Amino acid sequence: MSEVKISAETRTEFGKGAARRVRRDNKVPGVLYGHGSEPLHLTLPGHELLLALRTPNVLISLDIDGKTNELAIPKSVQRDPLKGFLEHVDLLLVKRGEKVTVEIPVHTEGELAPGGNLLEHVLAALPVEAEATHIPEQVTVSVEGLEAGASIHAKDITLPGGVTLAVEEDAVVLQVLAAQAEESAAGEEGEGEEAAEA
Repeated sequence: MSEVKISAETRTEFGKGAARRVRRDNKVPGVLYGHGSEPLHLTLPGHELLLALRTPNVLISLDIDGKTNELAIPKSVQRDPLKGFLEHVDLLLVKRGEKVTVEIPVHTEGELAPGGNLLEHVLAALPVEAEATHIPEQVTVSVEGLEAGASIHAKDITLPGGVTLAVEEDAVVLQVLAAQAEESAAGEEGEGEEAAEA
């Protein structure tokens, strides 16, 4: 898992006007919280943060005001619904060796059995518990040859060492649906699959 260093500044101005001024400077307002400490309001560099957030559950090493270094993972990211730029980020304070519960993306490989079946991502991300500095970027599941009616449960997914499920073992992660006769229904299923993979 990669660790990204980002310089942050503490923020003393709050409210919509202050947040707009921060964004105008290509920066992102954020809050760092956790371990029972008071929430710390931060200003982070927009471009660096955007690049870091391309990696799910990225470990961010924060240099705050050049004085303190803290480790954090993104907990909540708000984006502008139209333009997609970052509006706000919540960061969770973590310590090396500490276990955290996160969701990791589920990627698939292989081809389903012939017949035009559809793969449904019941869970687009798998809840797991892992050490904060060793969160896997994703899990890959083979769907090779699966036929309609087949499903893959959380317990069927091989996890890296030190990573445990944070969801019921019998939770359905993926299932194969029989092809629909109507094209419109197939189109809706396809859209759901793309959204799950995005």
